[in-house]
Amino acid sequence: MPGTLYLCATPIGNLGDMTPRVVETLQTVDVIAAEDTRNSIKLLNHFDVHTPMTSYHEYNKVEKAHQLVGQLLNGQNIALITDAGTPAISDPGEVLVRMCQEQSVPVTSLPGPAACITALTLSGLPTRRFAFEAFLPMDKKERKEVLEELVNETRTIILYEAPHKLVRTLRDLRETLGNRRMTLCRELTKKHETAFHSTIDDLITHYEKEKPLGECVLVIEGKS
Repeated sequence: MPGTLYLCATPIGNLGDMTPRVVETLQTVDVIAAEDTRNSIKLLNHFDVHTPMTSYHEYNKVEKAHQLVGQLLNGQNIALITDAGTPAISDPGEVLVRMCQEQSVPVTSLPGPAACITALTLSGLPTRRFAFEAFLPMDKKERKEVLEELVNETRTIILYEAPHKLVRTLRDLRETLGNRRMTLCRELTKKHETAFHSTIDDLITHYEKEKPLGECVLVIEGKS
């Protein structure tokens, strides 16, 4: 019988958010597939996990997925973790999950932290319906197409952005969507967690003067 792939959510900042079920699973599976083994070893050491690790990331996601599925078909149990948050959300884990489904390999998800949901609940914007876009494309043409698709989006919009790209993204949003209410979350679950309830215009003005720090989640009002 094939083994099981466990999608294990890990903390996005605060280690207290690690669930006992995830710790137990990481301790008992045969292999842990990690986005960055150098980063994940710190987490595993903290929770006294000594299971062998292998790398699974954006640049080997197809080739390595074939290898991991082979191990699963041979009866091994594998846990998949990302650098932070829930695997397969804006993450190459979705490729591995799809291959497992095609090969009838059991997959189960151990729920836990997700930056997009954490930010949405802090935003004060409507939460019943939302559109998660993760990171905007780097390619200018593709980026423009995605932004234009969002112009008439009535649901709350959630984006991820790196600090050094934040101002450019805010300007692109202003040019395409106009000035809207927006909450910018950074350092979620950490000591310096902040949620700026503002507008796109005001955030541009603020971050043109002050250097952005920390990974950001942008929660933007949908079209009225």
